[in-house]
This record gives sequence, structure tokens and C-alpha cells, in this order.
Amino acid sequence: MSVAERLATVRDRIEATGRDPNTVTIVAVTKGLAPEVCEEALAAGLTILGENRVHEGVAKMEQVKAGAWHLIGHLQTNKAKLAADRFAMIQSVDSARLAEAIARADPRKQVLVEVNVSREPQKSGADPDAAMDLITRIAGLLDLKGMMAMGPSTGDPTPAFAELRRLRDEAEQRLGKALPILSMGMSGDFEAALAAGSTMLRLGQVLFGPRPA
Repeated sequence: MSVAERLATVRDRIEATGRDPNTVTIVAVTKGLAPEVCEEALAAGLTILGENRVHEGVAKMEQVKAGAWHLIGHLQTNKAKLAADRFAMIQSVDSARLAEAIARADPRKQVLVEVNVSREPQKSGADPDAAMDLITRIAGLLDLKGMMAMGPSTGDPTPAFAELRRLRDEAEQRLGKALPILSMGMSGDFEAALAAGSTMLRLGQVLFGPRPA
């Protein structure tokens, strides 16, 4: 199947959850894929490409001139300036130190706060119990647009997604501003994420098929 055909199937699945596909943003996760595949994704109607690693994303940007690029993987502080310079949004801000480094490069940078709502030690993200103080700090440094999380590796992802939604709602009340983006849901769990209120999906395999070895 082509990317366009897979995208049509994804949109049908979104609609089957009761959500309007036009109100759900899809980030096409292009990690490990060739620039030609990125071009195919853009030709299919996708507009945002997501990369896990700064240098891989920057290298592709040299060849793929269209589209907006989001950094969705863990960001080291020493790469904060490069990421801020080249990516339209950084979704994986999980510490005040990282936020400060990004702000030194570009205080207007659009960001999401990543929260480890699955509470799995191998995953990045702020501790949910300390997230509210971090969110308040980051909102004073950068253009905070919302929150991001990964679902658990196994089991029902619904409680984790519901917790991120609750944290986002609480943050809106505390900050007195809208945080419109809830980036949660990947190829294996995006329907559950949509049911919990996701507004942005990060999709790879369901759009591109299995990753190359």
C-alpha cells in the first residue's frame, strides 16, 4: 500500500471513533526513513514530519524542503540550540534545564511538555507528580502549546492518556491560558488516545509499514 492509501485508512479509523479527522493533527514519524519517503508523505497530504534525533532530522531537512518538522524524541541539552534553530516544535521538553537551554536559543519556540504518565523508567518525560511545577516554569520561558506522552508498553493505555488530559486541564486552569495540543497516540494505541481527547497523533508504522532493519 502507498502512504496515501494507508493515510486514508487511518482517517477512516479516526472517523470510526467519533472524531472528525479534520480536527486531529497527524505527525508522520519518519525516523529511519529515506527522504524520498518523507516526500511521499507530504505528497499524500501530510504536513508535519516527526524525527526522534536532531541530526537525522536536520540532514533530511537539507533534502526535503517542504513541511514542518517536529522533534519528538529525547533532546539532550547540548543539542538544544540546533533543535531550536531547525525544528518548528519541540515536543519532548521534560526538564527546566532543557527549557532554559532552548529559551536561550529562541524564547519564542513552540514546545510541549513531555510527561511520563506510563511511569516506565526506560521512558523520558517529567514525573507526573512534579509536572505541574515544571509546566508553570516552562510556560514562563517558552511558547507552551500543550503536553505530550507515550502510552505504556503493555496493557490498557487509557488510564495514562486520561492522566495526561487531566494534567493538561489543570495546567490550563493554573496558567489561565489554553493549551490546545495533546500529543498522544501512536500506531498501536491511537484510537484509545483519541477517546481520551488527543488532538495530535504521532504515527509511523501505520502510515509507512514496518521499519527497515
